[in-house]
Amino acid sequence: MPFDPSPRSIPAELDAELTPAARAFIELLLARIAELEARLGQTPQNSSLPPSSVHPHAKPQSRPSAKKKSKKQRGGQPGHAKHERPLIPSDECDEVHDLKPTECRRCGAPLHGRDGEPLRQQVWEIPPIQPHVTEYRLHRLVCRCGASTCAKRPAGVPTGTAGPRLVALAALLMGCYRQSKRRTALFLEQILGQPCSPGWVVKLQTRATAAVRPSYDELAAALPRSPTLAVDESPTKEANDKAWLWTYVARLFTVFAVRGSREATGVSELLGEAYDGIVHCDRARMYLALAQLQWCWAHLKRDFQKLADSQDPRARRLGQCLGAATRRLFEHWAEFRAGTISRHALVRRMGPVRRRIEQLLERGAASGCRAFQGLCRELYEHRQRLWRFLRHEDVEPTNNASERALRHAVIWRKLSFGTQSAAGSRFVETMLTVIETCRQQKRSAFDYLVQALKAQAAGRQAPSLLPGA
Repeated sequence: MPFDPSPRSIPAELDAELTPAARAFIELLLARIAELEARLGQTPQNSSLPPSSVHPHAKPQSRPSAKKKSKKQRGGQPGHAKHERPLIPSDECDEVHDLKPTECRRCGAPLHGRDGEPLRQQVWEIPPIQPHVTEYRLHRLVCRCGASTCAKRPAGVPTGTAGPRLVALAALLMGCYRQSKRRTALFLEQILGQPCSPGWVVKLQTRATAAVRPSYDELAAALPRSPTLAVDESPTKEANDKAWLWTYVARLFTVFAVRGSREATGVSELLGEAYDGIVHCDRARMYLALAQLQWCWAHLKRDFQKLADSQDPRARRLGQCLGAATRRLFEHWAEFRAGTISRHALVRRMGPVRRRIEQLLERGAASGCRAFQGLCRELYEHRQRLWRFLRHEDVEPTNNASERALRHAVIWRKLSFGTQSAAGSRFVETMLTVIETCRQQKRSAFDYLVQALKAQAAGRQAPSLLPGA
């Protein structure tokens, strides 16, 4: 009998000669080998591994795909709509130079007149950057009674040496453009001509946090009133301790929060114990206490692909069937999103897909196969969490809203390795909240920060970020 280098079970001829203890030990080793082999086969397509964990030039695993390779060349295709930057009106230009030929290029005769439609070329340039420095001299005068009185600063003048626009730019360089404090200081010094040090950047960071924090608290207090939320979390660091960056995405605003735990308290702290809205999420345990969940089909698609990549033929067959039904689900959803079918038609077309998926899950839950029985049982018992997007207008089948909101934060974390203090965590969650909320509301984050810092200097509260406020 040829030797099998990767046995899945104990050969019959050896099993008869083993003691019960030896048999149990070998079965434990075989299970461990199968677990490690499954880990080796994990990819971003069949697990929660981030796409950045795979080299961008790595070849994908050989897998039958319904999508055929396109024969089109890279880049713009013939006949595509042209995209170009329109010219601004001539009267909005800072300088206009009319260039006229003085003589004919063929015979040399002098030329006169004016072209009604000259060829226009506009050159954009950045003027030399020079900080605008304003000095306030606060005179102290002595009265004849002996008391001295010092003049007060005008309303809106900050107490420090940095104006609102400078503080807002420094905050965005760190919070939006992912620059370190040293790189921020280098940019301010070399590009803007502003004397700067990393320590001074920390002071600017603290000032920006204080200016915007009331607006952040207002958004956090509004989360329990949101009918739908997309929630996700990602690990980070605070000093030498592990922390978690939570994101809560409502329709027109987003709240980030850095907390030291991934437990359910991270959810109840901001949403409260009695939140009854619909939450988009994955199947993580800390969300199970919430009343209404919409489990993410993008995560389920990866779970089904993991079954399809399994060495177990029963798991592979089940994964392929569930994967095919999931692809049909996304096809119908894409048609609905594109406006080609109505919601009523979407629900009607999802009927056979839903029945097929639930039949497969019920069959898998009763199969007794350890590879997928637990997954199928959980999904079938809580199958209402798979289909809430069919009955509610603002609910989607995936948790892509929070995934997109979290992407910038994850890249920042990979570059910065987290924060070094609680104050740094407050700056990060506050700035990420402002940046993502302004993006959702199509507002300029820079303009908002400038307004907030001006309000802080004048002793007023920052403008609200709540929709309609």
